[in-house]
Amino acid sequence: MKEITVSELKKLKDTKADFQLIDVREEHEVELSEIGGESIPMGEVMDNLSKISKDKQVVIHCRSGARSGAICQALESVGYHNVYNLKGGIIAWSTEIDPSITKY
Repeated sequence: MKEITVSELKKLKDTKADFQLIDVREEHEVELSEIGGESIPMGEVMDNLSKISKDKQVVIHCRSGARSGAICQALESVGYHNVYNLKGGIIAWSTEIDPSITKY
């Protein structure tokens, strides 16, 4: 499984790179804190493959990186070779990039 750090994600965002950011947390978690991206809760990802690009880099994130890692592995098993797990998730983003993002 490929991973990306929060610093690398910030660079993608800052340079307006063409990539897709997907948040696999539940809606109530997104309401607590978010860093952008499209919300597709973990349990709905495999039913929404048409929403996930195969043509550009796709960064998957959650709270800590565990759920998004599992989703990356699931997507790789059905032919996605362009997915990256955000190492440390929202917690790492809050710690290293933007402390105004709520940790929970």
